[in-house]
Amino acid sequence: MKPYALITGATSGIGLSLATIHASRKGNLIIIGQNSRKLSEVKKELETQFKIKVVAFSVDLTKPDSVKKIVTRVREQNLSVKYVINNAGFGLYGLFRDTDIERELKMIDLNVKVVTELSKAFLPDMIAEGRGHIMNVASVASFIPGPLMSVYYATKNYVLAFSEAINNELKGTGVSVTALCPGPTETNFTKTARGEKAKMLSRNLMSAEEVAVIGYEGMLKKKAIVIPGFKNKLLAFLPRLLPRSNVVSIVRNVAEKLSDEEKPTKE
Repeated sequence: MKPYALITGATSGIGLSLATIHASRKGNLIIIGQNSRKLSEVKKELETQFKIKVVAFSVDLTKPDSVKKIVTRVREQNLSVKYVINNAGFGLYGLFRDTDIERELKMIDLNVKVVTELSKAFLPDMIAEGRGHIMNVASVASFIPGPLMSVYYATKNYVLAFSEAINNELKGTGVSVTALCPGPTETNFTKTARGEKAKMLSRNLMSAEEVAVIGYEGMLKKKAIVIPGFKNKLLAFLPRLLPRSNVVSIVRNVAEKLSDEEKPTKE
């Protein structure tokens, strides 16, 4: 049985790029997304172009029991999952006292709960087979606190710490966990997080394709942490160079400049 890579948020941005890379290497896919039309389009395109098998599940991952439904369908179809790529996520900009708590709880569900559940769900089978890769898409935000995106930064801190810890636990099993920590990337996510007016930011963005290639290769090499781009590496190590209070102030100053006074937008 040829194994599958399960990828969440696979219809655009980094997720779609990762799916395309895996398909180009003749790997089968389970793609997860909320938009059934986009899923169908991606499924058809990848199957036609690369002659591989693509299974598409339309699921709202912020809903209770969404992961259980995915796991049930995977088991029912007797699909062997060798790769789990937790890519789906969103951010929310604004002062914590002003932002919508319901949206923040959805963010926590997607960025933290789903990552944890999907990692747990397929790990036992990977260990039993002595092979497998989990890649959790974190962020350079994982290394620092983030005023004006406080909950988002906190969720990504979790993803990095969680990934590093279980990667250590899995030594000797043949299974690895990689935290992919991109900086701001040219995807639909940037529109979600801070609207259309962040022109200063957009000039220096890495493309989703660039991030995906670096992340995918890092995953195959079983790297614990992958930070695409020299500038992003510098940003990730900034807390080691400066007092933490200074770092927080710098992050807020940058966020205020890049926001262009945008209000929080819908995901």
